[in-house]
Amino acid sequence: MPPKLGLLAGGGNLPSQLIATCAERGRDLFVVAFEGCADPETVSRVPHCWVRLGAIGKIIRELRRAGVEEVVLAGGIGRPSWRSVKPDLRGMKMLPRVLAAGQGDGSILSVAIAELESEGFRVIGIEDVVVDLLAPEGVLGRVRPDPTAEADIARAVEVARAVGAADVGQAVVVQQGIVLGVEAVEGTDALLGRCAGLRRDGAGGVLLKLKKPGQDRRADLPTIGATTVDNALAAGLRGIAVEAGATLVVDRGALVAKADERQFFVVGVRIAR
Repeated sequence: MPPKLGLLAGGGNLPSQLIATCAERGRDLFVVAFEGCADPETVSRVPHCWVRLGAIGKIIRELRRAGVEEVVLAGGIGRPSWRSVKPDLRGMKMLPRVLAAGQGDGSILSVAIAELESEGFRVIGIEDVVVDLLAPEGVLGRVRPDPTAEADIARAVEVARAVGAADVGQAVVVQQGIVLGVEAVEGTDALLGRCAGLRRDGAGGVLLKLKKPGQDRRADLPTIGATTVDNALAAGLRGIAVEAGATLVVDRGALVAKADERQFFVVGVRIAR
């Protein structure tokens, strides 16, 4: 039997998918749910506790008390202001390292992973628990991008590399070579909502999601699901491109079915690193 797993749960569908997988396989699980992020219904049927962001000491105590050996991070966590985090004593001790690492999500998560590992926990990626989550290379459904869309994807990759290198965001929207928006603290759904009012006439644009350069694969990998397709369609886009082998696809069957029904493409592209 694999060791007991601790799930640090944020929002979205990833935590519920991981919980369901552990139940199917009979894997012992304990959930640390972040207040204001995780869905109470998602964690209600498994052993869990609630913590606020910044309560690092409590997280470590709860994981140790539950007998956890491996830890996985899953689900979105909205970026709060520093004033609202209210770290505990352990969190305060981490703060200088967080500030030294930089203000990007990737830097902060790397410090958090290192802190967990310093306490003897083994931090793993969600794809180590839920198989077949990573996007494959190539078209996921029946619809393929045409040459105009492929040119937009290439332009989006160029922009996403620059934005990701600054540890800003993972998503870019491009239409007919024009950058309509880049993701920052607002997240992909809000980016798509903003781009809906910026679309041009003619062929719709493309959403690209790309892993940041040097990003730790165990935390905050780019993620898409059926809701991403809905929001992209509402923004007037005609396709999504994601980095193959480095993007999580939640409930792939539902996503592909929805995309095919609306003549919308979803494609995994291989990125040279």
